[in-house]
Amino acid sequence: MFLLRKRLAELGKVLVWACLMIVVVIFGLQMMRGGEILEMLLVSVSLAVAAVPEGLSAVVTMTLALGLQRMVKRNALVRKLPSVETLGSVTVICSDNTGTLTRNEMTVREVITAPDRFRISGAGYAPQGDFLQINNSSDGQSPVESIIKALDDPELLPLLTASARCNNATVSLKDGEANVWQVIGDPTEGALLVAAMKAGIEPHDSKQKVLFEIPFDSERKTMSVVVQSPDGQIVMHTKGAPEVIPGKCIQERCGSAEVDLTGERRRAIMSASSQLASKAFRVLGLAYKDQASSSPEKNQENGLVFAGLVGMIDPPRDEAREAVTKCRIAGIRPVMITGDHPETALAIAKELHIADDDSRVMSGARLDAATDEQLGVEVDTVSVYARVSAEHKLRVVKALKSRGQVVAMTGDGVNDAPAVKAADIGIAMGVTGTDVTKEASDMILMDDNFASIVNAVEEGRGIFDNIQKFVHFLLACNTSEVLLMFIAALAGWPVPLVAIQILWINLVTDGLPALAPGMEPPEKDIMNRPPRTPEQGVLTKERGLLILYHGLLITSVTLAGFWMVYQGDESQLSRARTVTFAIAAFSQLFFTFGCRSQRYTMPELGVFSNPWLFAAIAISSLLQLTIMTLPFTQKIFELATHLTWEWMLIMVLSMIPVTVIEVQKLVLAKWRK
Repeated sequence: MFLLRKRLAELGKVLVWACLMIVVVIFGLQMMRGGEILEMLLVSVSLAVAAVPEGLSAVVTMTLALGLQRMVKRNALVRKLPSVETLGSVTVICSDNTGTLTRNEMTVREVITAPDRFRISGAGYAPQGDFLQINNSSDGQSPVESIIKALDDPELLPLLTASARCNNATVSLKDGEANVWQVIGDPTEGALLVAAMKAGIEPHDSKQKVLFEIPFDSERKTMSVVVQSPDGQIVMHTKGAPEVIPGKCIQERCGSAEVDLTGERRRAIMSASSQLASKAFRVLGLAYKDQASSSPEKNQENGLVFAGLVGMIDPPRDEAREAVTKCRIAGIRPVMITGDHPETALAIAKELHIADDDSRVMSGARLDAATDEQLGVEVDTVSVYARVSAEHKLRVVKALKSRGQVVAMTGDGVNDAPAVKAADIGIAMGVTGTDVTKEASDMILMDDNFASIVNAVEEGRGIFDNIQKFVHFLLACNTSEVLLMFIAALAGWPVPLVAIQILWINLVTDGLPALAPGMEPPEKDIMNRPPRTPEQGVLTKERGLLILYHGLLITSVTLAGFWMVYQGDESQLSRARTVTFAIAAFSQLFFTFGCRSQRYTMPELGVFSNPWLFAAIAISSLLQLTIMTLPFTQKIFELATHLTWEWMLIMVLSMIPVTVIEVQKLVLAKWRK
């Protein structure tokens, strides 16, 4: 997490020693030429101060902070500053589907009881809709639907009663918004409660006294609530995974009777569950027991009566589908890790293009059976994990990391905290996430949306790009100043710049112009590139050579300006230094435009896409012109007065480096095509 800080510190040490050695050489050469020791000492010290980018850490921190502000606008809140570097290296994003890949608007659409099948109309959380019984048509073609009254149906009533009683969610109108309903609590429970309310069942009936609850457990995959009615009858209502609930039942509701649950019927229930799951429905089984015990210690979830299956759907987010496509183009593999039925999970994953027809689903049971070595091999090909627990998530994260992947993992529950903490980028849900998970995370999604994760990765890549851009700018400019003094010393010329001029150039170019690249928006193709390897530093060998080349470009024009005025005439030395001072400052300021991108020219990036850069250059240029034209500053900075034709020379030479760089980008772009 702290590699960026470490690498910048190492880079700073290398620059300090390199600059000190060059400055010592320059001092020696100028002394051999016959320079005054005090003047040469001041120049050398000034050059050493200017050559070392002492503001690097401050500018990096400000760039990170500015980038994080942009992330917040895109609903991603980064809690730990160094995590931004890791975001640009993410290769796998592991995410749950509910609310993150889907809309989190769970709605019960189908109900299957022993002899019948029903469809429920209505969408969202509004408790308005009809119950339609589905019957086969006489011609055997499309089924016939007929509206029924759910409370009069002897099979639907116990199922919907269990839906309402085995529930901790609440449904209500949203404050200040007419006809806008909201669920407070788990969306799945909210959907069950809305289905019961559509039938006319009162939610959380005060006449039904709740004795105790057996909370949902990822191992049991069930939840039960025991209630006592006014007549003293004690009933247990249970809901859970469709493959688990029938195993706890000995009977099933069939019409008004309770009949034995045979092996054939168990197989029929599992087949119906698979059919619903294959259509991307989340399936739950519901059951009840009339003669339950009032004591939690004695009560067990067994001997139940199976009431039926409910199929609910949470439509995938449109933006999530686009974000998944964006991930794949960016070289990032999206992985779904969910507690849903394997067929449901695969159907949703296919709809989102996370999986295809050849994709395999790994269930929690298979995860338990696999060794760490086996899992380490399989994680490279599995894109969907279903019926998993929090412990399984942790194993998947560790297996992916062991394969050299940089993993982002989402989580919301308390049990997800270990997996979130173990991931390279732990992501907590801002809306549904617990405080424990948020505390363990590196980033919080303010809208629980998968697309926001991808946006954060894009911004993370952009921030690291911007850090590289201003490091490039600073080092190229500082290199040009060192080379200017070094080459002049080798040529036996007097120093082209005096101490105060060197310090001023350092101040005017390393301030606002160095910070402005940090405001650059991400380049348009930034998500078309593969993830950056974690080992890649801020300064690569290729970029180092490019920095040296750009530094030589600026050095060339400043040396040319100095010699064109000086030409060995000591009487023109002050004038030559003034011209060199102006060219060095303006060429570095204009060079900032060339540092906006290594590939794209100014028109391609958008001339005014970064107005802060123009403001920074305008302010710095105005300051440079001010000290060059005011009489008292001319004296302080040892500048010549009344420049004439030299201003044309200054402008032409100052524009050459950035012009050469921009033309080269055009040539390289045509060559790449």
